Amino acid sequence: MKENLEKLKIKLQEEFKEDEIIVDEVSFRKEGKYNFLTVVLDKVGGIDLDTIVEATHKVDPIVDQMNITEESYILDVISKERG
Repeated sequence: MKENLEKLKIKLQEEFKEDEIIVDEVSFRKEGKYNFLTVVLDKVGGIDLDTIVEATHKVDPIVDQMNITEESYILDVISKERG
């Protein structure tokens, strides 16, 4: 799984390079009875909600195409927390 997540991260970085969006982290975890595929994005100056929505529309088909797992999961595209 780790190798698949790394390949996905590289593919997503290529997709977002033009938008100057950084793919900070890609993780797959189980919480309770649900699996979550989380993509954490960052950008100089931060990312607003509209950008996250647009990014999700780009992430979803790439994740589907790469088919990193046979397990069902919830795709969660989020921005990196600011301290």
